Amino acid sequence: MALFPAFAGVSEAPNSGSSRKELDWLSNPSFCAGTVTAMGRATEEATALVSEGSPLTRSSLKSEPSDESDTNKKLRQTSRKKKKEKRKKRKHQHHKKTRKKRGPSSSSGSEPDTDSEKDKDGPPSGGRGGRPASKKLTPANPAAAEIGPRFVWLEDVQALTGETFRTDKKPDPANWEYKSLYRGDIARYKRKGDSCLGINPKKQCISWEGASTEKKHSRKHVERYFTKRSVGLMNTDGVAVSSKTQPSSSEPVSFIPVTGPGDVAPPITSWLNPLGIYDQSTTQWLQGQGPSEQESKQPDVQPDQEDVLLKAKVEEFNRRVRESPRDTQLWMAFVAFQDEVMRSPGLYAIEEGGGQERRRRSLKLLLEKKLAVLERAVESNPSSVDLKLAKLRLCTELWEPSTLLREWQKLVFLHPNNTALWQKYLLFCQGQFSTFSVSKIHSLYGKCLSTLSAVKDGSVLSHPELPGTEEAMLGLFLQQCHFLRQAGHSEKAVSLFQAMVDFTFFKPDSVKDLPTKGQVEFFEPFWDSGEPRAGEKGARGWRAWMHQQERGGWVVISPDEEEDDLEDNDQDIREKTLPRWQVWLAAERSRDQRHWRPWRPDKTKKQTEEDCDDPERQVLFDDVGQSLIRLSSPALQFQLVAAFLQFLGVPSGVSPPASCLYLAMDENSIFDNGLYDEKPLTFLNLSFSGVSCVGCMDPFGCRRWTRGHGREGEEFICNIFHLAMPLFSGRERSQLCSSWLRYETAKVIWCLHTKNKKRLKSRGKNCKKLAKNLLKEPENCNNFCLWKQYAHLEWLLGNTEDARKVFDTALSMAGSRELKDREVCELSLLYAELELELELEPDLRGATTARALHILTRLAEHGPYGPYAGQVPAVHVLKARKAYEHALQDCLSESGVSDPAAADSLHRLVSVVQCFMLFQYLTVGIDAAVRIYEQVFAKLKGSVSPDGPGLEGSASPQSVSSVLEAVTLTHTSLLRFHMKVGVYPLAPLRQALSEALRLYPSNQVLWRSYVQIQSKSHSASKTRRFFDAITRSATPLEPWLFAVEAEKMRKRLVETVQRVDGREVYATIPETGLTHRIRALFENAIRSDHGSQCPLLWRMYLNFLVSLGDKERSKGVFYKALQNCPWAKVLYLDAVGYFPDEMQEILDLMTEKELRVRLPLEELELLLED
Repeated sequence: MALFPAFAGVSEAPNSGSSRKELDWLSNPSFCAGTVTAMGRATEEATALVSEGSPLTRSSLKSEPSDESDTNKKLRQTSRKKKKEKRKKRKHQHHKKTRKKRGPSSSSGSEPDTDSEKDKDGPPSGGRGGRPASKKLTPANPAAAEIGPRFVWLEDVQALTGETFRTDKKPDPANWEYKSLYRGDIARYKRKGDSCLGINPKKQCISWEGASTEKKHSRKHVERYFTKRSVGLMNTDGVAVSSKTQPSSSEPVSFIPVTGPGDVAPPITSWLNPLGIYDQSTTQWLQGQGPSEQESKQPDVQPDQEDVLLKAKVEEFNRRVRESPRDTQLWMAFVAFQDEVMRSPGLYAIEEGGGQERRRRSLKLLLEKKLAVLERAVESNPSSVDLKLAKLRLCTELWEPSTLLREWQKLVFLHPNNTALWQKYLLFCQGQFSTFSVSKIHSLYGKCLSTLSAVKDGSVLSHPELPGTEEAMLGLFLQQCHFLRQAGHSEKAVSLFQAMVDFTFFKPDSVKDLPTKGQVEFFEPFWDSGEPRAGEKGARGWRAWMHQQERGGWVVISPDEEEDDLEDNDQDIREKTLPRWQVWLAAERSRDQRHWRPWRPDKTKKQTEEDCDDPERQVLFDDVGQSLIRLSSPALQFQLVAAFLQFLGVPSGVSPPASCLYLAMDENSIFDNGLYDEKPLTFLNLSFSGVSCVGCMDPFGCRRWTRGHGREGEEFICNIFHLAMPLFSGRERSQLCSSWLRYETAKVIWCLHTKNKKRLKSRGKNCKKLAKNLLKEPENCNNFCLWKQYAHLEWLLGNTEDARKVFDTALSMAGSRELKDREVCELSLLYAELELELELEPDLRGATTARALHILTRLAEHGPYGPYAGQVPAVHVLKARKAYEHALQDCLSESGVSDPAAADSLHRLVSVVQCFMLFQYLTVGIDAAVRIYEQVFAKLKGSVSPDGPGLEGSASPQSVSSVLEAVTLTHTSLLRFHMKVGVYPLAPLRQALSEALRLYPSNQVLWRSYVQIQSKSHSASKTRRFFDAITRSATPLEPWLFAVEAEKMRKRLVETVQRVDGREVYATIPETGLTHRIRALFENAIRSDHGSQCPLLWRMYLNFLVSLGDKERSKGVFYKALQNCPWAKVLYLDAVGYFPDEMQEILDLMTEKELRVRLPLEELELLLED
């Protein structure tokens, strides 16, 4: 049989001669047919067709008869002959080449078309893939018996129905050269069934697959929306969709008109558009026509309406700044408008590049555009400090730190009298990690304060003093003290306060008229004389020392023999078996707690400066001289003393100034409710605002309690009180006494919490002794604030009857002041609240309400107070309600919006509202009390700005804002108490807290209440929306901090559900992305105005990442925190606890930046050896 059926007649001609040899390659010598039985009629017909030269199809084993016409057959034969001739020539050339290479024995080199195409990419030898495809039919099928010795293709045999196999007896040298068969010779099949191949034919089947003629289409995987490509598609600019432009009308449109079916023109139909659904361009395309020239010239897309509006705004800003170049606020608004320009798509946005590259280029372009606008603004307003500050803030991302520092120095040199500029300059230098060192920043603070003092004295003639300079100087001084405390140099900070107390209150009369620089020069001999300073035993002050020096000096009295050295001899290292880093941390914190006072040589014991073990504990005059300032205002002088007490840990109610509050915030006490949950009405709010006291370097998460200092520390604080109280009189002195008693009471509360009965007894005894001594003083006999605190102390100690006697005695002394005295109202309110809180105890429910009602009723009566004798008559209740209503109306009319400056009236308004709300709660119910609050809130809300100061940070505590804030706290506390004693919905409390927090976003007490009640809700969506709204609009940092705390509380709640016995976490409840949300909140918070330089926020972030076990990311956050807060020693101590292996590197970094390291590692090794 011929290799190609079309040439069967030529190849099998009997008298072929030379043509036989010439066309010998058309036969297939390697194909040998075996012995077969017989062939059917179909095989004979196929053979006859082959002999006549008719073409045979190779598409299938069973071919169907063709119905085509003879013309088509002739055309096909002609085309096939031409193709075969071309193939013959190629094959002949190939045959000659192979015959030269292999010799005459290798005569079989033919192959089918498909294999020849494969060989183009295959090996050139022809062995692999170029093998003949002629096979030997097996005798398994008797249908092939008639073929005999002729060679046929298996596809040409059309009558075969059974399983057919091929046999190739020709060796392939490629099998010797390669390790496997050619991939084209391996049969492709798919198994169907799981039985072993060849065992059970009923349970297994094989489907043979031939070469697929169709092109395989790659199956695309459907991508989700969060993949990189899909996010890129989401960031593409959308196509603006707008209706047809309508003629603009001057009258406002109240509704959008809907076009009716009668208003629409009927569609135009044609033979190309029978339904009228094609537009004009589609119809033209069907006709083979293009658009007209005018239409082709028009843009395809109409200009976007947003682009038009944006371009109009840009033109409007350019026109306005051209007409009013001196308007700095307009320039600042134009700079802020550039953000909106860059956010809008199309007009000015960058379209090229990928996601990251595009954002980077857009940010750079935005900064450059803002810088260009600010440069134009500064050229038009060369004296504007705000524009120059905005330019420097913008250039932080563009300039090198050295260049930026030079520009800051130029700006400060040009405006030395601007305190706000000094504040920002100090923050910039304090946050530059590369150039930071404690001594450099400390001297910079001194230069700032001395320059401002020279401006205040009039020494700088070119720059006059600006309003508010003295108050701003005190704020910068307090900021310097907190900076030194956080850097570990507590001795220098305490010495600064000591020097300021002597420099302010004990100044000799002979130097008062001198400028500040001259007074500082006279103060230096007193500082170096070794005379006791403020807080030390025997301190008399600078003035007394100066007078005594004029008379010949002091007479030195030898100390008592019983008074030995009071220095604490506590061991720094108590447990040497602990790991090295734990030993160092414990010893370092112990020394910080004990050695916060500056070391002074005791002349009575013949000590000198060489006797000090640690020279850093000595403070020289050069460390404090430049920072001394003059305070002429009595209010600022009292604020200095109160800030000193707060710095020592005494709750004096004075927080750091708003400019440095978040810089000084470094502990997590703002999240601690204390006794607020147990006593919602009478809890003691110490208001430390997250600022640590001196000597406190506790680990993160340690609960803040006023434990007090050591023996010397307590003596130091007592000496400060004894020295300061004679300096003031009236309300200031009363406030000092109250702060002292609150400090002792806080230590009693700590003993109650720890249940240390022995220490509680001694602390309670000392506290009662102090209260009685203070009340014995003639100035304090009628001080109802001290009486109130003394009675509260007795109540806390469990002496309820004694406390009632104290309350009754104090109210009897008040006489018939009724509701006109604020202190009497507060005393009665606390008495009634303490009686009412007894209802929380199951045994006393119902019996205490009558006592509370008796107290509030007698307060509103005209007669003197009498002790409780039984139920209050209804007539007295009605009279008391009328009295409260009249008093409330009088207070609102006197101290309302019309006259917000009346301090006494505002104080009285707060106390009257609180007493009236509690009275209505006892007599009518909670709804009546809420109505009183709503009435006052509606009256005063109009005069309160949303960005008003908080109660603690307010510059004027008598402002309307502080009044409304205090009333809101009373309202929320009353609602919380009512929910404890009865069933009441949570919605009113949630709504009240939400409204209050929108007005006072920096109030920590309100935030604690809100987070606590929202943590019980199963749905966090409302809380998250509220936090998002507040953080967008408010500038304080508290919303960010409490948003993080709320999510952490929810995460802890989920973990407690998943955790079994505190060991293993089961993921039965999904986390729903809480970890990623908390991390995103941290990242957004540190990018806010105050968050980047808040040590508390960085400590929270670092603690959270360590709790997740992500050590590498935690290290990155730690070093990022040092880039922003390099002065915070607590960050370094936390890092030593989190990364013990990096202890040496962290301590080297502390030494390089000059932070205080009280226990060097060399000394630690010596102590461990001993």
